Amino acid sequence: MSRGGGIVCWKERVSALRFLLPDSSPTGIKRLLSTAELVPRICIVGSGPAGFYTAQHLLKHHKQAQVDIYEKLPVPFGLVRFGVAPDHPEVKNVINTFTQTARSDRCSYYGNVTVGKDVTVEELQKAYHAVVLSYGAEDNRTLGIPGESLAGVYTARAFVGWYNGLPENRDLKPDLSSETAVVLGHGNVALDVARILLSPLEVLRKTDITEDSLTALARSKVKRVCLIGRRGPLQVAFTIKELREMISLPGARPLLDPADFRGLGDAVKDVPRPRKRLTELMAKTALDEPGEAVAGRWASASREWSLQFFRSPLEVLPGTDGKQARAIRMAVTRLEGSGETAKAVPTGEVEELMCGLILSSIGYRSLPIDTSVPFDPKQGIVPNSSGRVLGTPGLYCSGWVKRGPTGVIITTMNDSFDTAQSVLEDLQSGALDLSDTKEGGEGMRGILQSRGIHPVSFSDWEKIDAAEVSRGKLAGKPREKIVDPQEMLELIGR
Repeated sequence: MSRGGGIVCWKERVSALRFLLPDSSPTGIKRLLSTAELVPRICIVGSGPAGFYTAQHLLKHHKQAQVDIYEKLPVPFGLVRFGVAPDHPEVKNVINTFTQTARSDRCSYYGNVTVGKDVTVEELQKAYHAVVLSYGAEDNRTLGIPGESLAGVYTARAFVGWYNGLPENRDLKPDLSSETAVVLGHGNVALDVARILLSPLEVLRKTDITEDSLTALARSKVKRVCLIGRRGPLQVAFTIKELREMISLPGARPLLDPADFRGLGDAVKDVPRPRKRLTELMAKTALDEPGEAVAGRWASASREWSLQFFRSPLEVLPGTDGKQARAIRMAVTRLEGSGETAKAVPTGEVEELMCGLILSSIGYRSLPIDTSVPFDPKQGIVPNSSGRVLGTPGLYCSGWVKRGPTGVIITTMNDSFDTAQSVLEDLQSGALDLSDTKEGGEGMRGILQSRGIHPVSFSDWEKIDAAEVSRGKLAGKPREKIVDPQEMLELIGR
């Protein structure tokens, strides 16, 4: 059956008439019309976890819904492909679930289409009963300090994109000639970045890290990574899994100042269990003598990492050439308040730390996608209630653009299910008018073709996927990512 055009339109109109038929209608006609259902046409902008989880829930709980997913890159999966650390392959297993969703005969993938540029949100709203924005956080928060633009200063987002093969970061070429690297931030991304900088090459060679990154890391002079945060041990944002990995990292030893952890016993009594266990592990690492085997491993380690607290960046200092970072100046801070809401305030004391590589890991930021879509620049989100965009019926959002760039993949899953449920409720209540026939993807294909845009289908992506896996096999890796979109398109005959 056609997924749009004449047959579906006829079905939808007939279905609307079904309820007007008298009981005396011929049985055959009644049976025919009872099978005709209104078909909701829904599009999702963004093919990361938020987009796919939203699609999954919609397809599972509405047996007629047609869902189209639009993605600006030729390849799908967003941060699962480009954000998850290469040495965390188990986290990428969700791709199997997303693939099953994409292969549904009620789901279509439109890669290589940039919403807001190739098509507008308003055009999508005309073609679909519901539009869900799930495009994530494509920008990063800035430090806003002097020297931030010096050579040797990078955002963690760009650095992660570089070693994970994100096309926009493929030419980053970070300078890894400094022995000391500073990572500003105490979140999981900060620990990921530190771990990649310090991991043995033999570990990284077995991952899907890009070949260019592996070559650069093989020449890296980085021996020491200082992870710096404005607040204290009780406010770190990383999780215990990532901390354990750092503590047990081959060839590297942790340096935690015992003074930062003395007297925390009373403070952790009433905190949630995950926070308590995390703090206790940091304290144990800082205060307890390690066992003989661990002590021997740390003594022979050629690299090291540290957690430094109560420091806030003030300025990146240039070298003699005025272009390259040579140090970072920091304000020593103290806490006002306690727990998660404690604020760091300067004490008036200032410190400098020599380093030639500075990575800012202070969070991602969503950007407005289209002038027609409401956007809160302060919070960096699309204003919404349970995923319903305020003041714009039929427009929804899920993921980071809905709630801000926080949480792990399970958080995004639950958040996306919540938005999908709002769409389903609006379909059920009649808030979304299905009697208004929509062309969906069929109509959009015509618009895109008229503008010279040729979408990449999911089967096209599977050809790219097969090529990457084949290249990876030759190198003894799970895959070798193609980092140039033009090469991807040539591979599928575009």
